Amino acid sequence: MARYTDASCRLCRRENQKLFLKGERCYSTKCAIEKRNYAPGQHGQSRKKVSEYGLQLREKQKAKRFYGVLEAQFRNYFEKAAKKKGITGENLLIMLETRLDNAVFRMGFASSRKEARQLVRHGHFTVNGQKQNIPSFAVKAGDSIKVKEKSTSSPKFKEIKDMSISVPSWIEVDVEKLEGKVVAMPGREDIDTPIAEHLIVELYSK
Repeated sequence: MARYTDASCRLCRRENQKLFLKGERCYSTKCAIEKRNYAPGQHGQSRKKVSEYGLQLREKQKAKRFYGVLEAQFRNYFEKAAKKKGITGENLLIMLETRLDNAVFRMGFASSRKEARQLVRHGHFTVNGQKQNIPSFAVKAGDSIKVKEKSTSSPKFKEIKDMSISVPSWIEVDVEKLEGKVVAMPGREDIDTPIAEHLIVELYSK
C-alpha cells in the first residue's frame, strides 16, 4: 500500500502551517515550525510571489496532507464529490471527514490522524460490531465505533479513560466504554480543518 514515508514535519513547513501530524509534539516547542518557520530545501527562505494556480495547488496539497490521502485517492474523492448533489467543495470535505481514521481521531482515540490510521490498520476497532481495518472506510450516521475487547487492556487505550476529550457535534463518545457513535453526518460548519475548498474546486475545474 502506497503511503508517505518521509519526515512529517517537512510537510508542515512546506505548507507554512501546523498540520498536526505528530500528535503531542505539534503542541510543544519541539514542533519544527516553531524552530524553522520556512519551507524546507535550499531555497526555502527565499520569498516568492505565488500565482493563482500556486495558491490553488497549495490548498489541495494541504488538504491531502491534513487527511493523509495520496494524489490518486484524493482525485477519486473529488470526482465522487462532484457527482453528488450539493456543493462540490463541501461534499469533498465531508467525505474526507467521515473516513474511519479521521473519525477515530475526532473521537480522541488517537493523538493524530497518522496514529489513528495505524491503529485502524492494526485492527484495534470495530464498526457496528464488525472488525474494520481499512482507514478509508466511510462511516455514516448511526455507526458505532468501538475499541476491540482485546485491545482495551493496552496502555494506549487505558490512558484515554483518564483524559478529557472534546469531540465535534456530529460524534458522541463514551470514554469509559471506549466507544463512539456517529450521531449525524457532519456539515461544513462542523469541520474546523482550515481549508479553503473553493480553491481546490477551481484547481480541478481548469
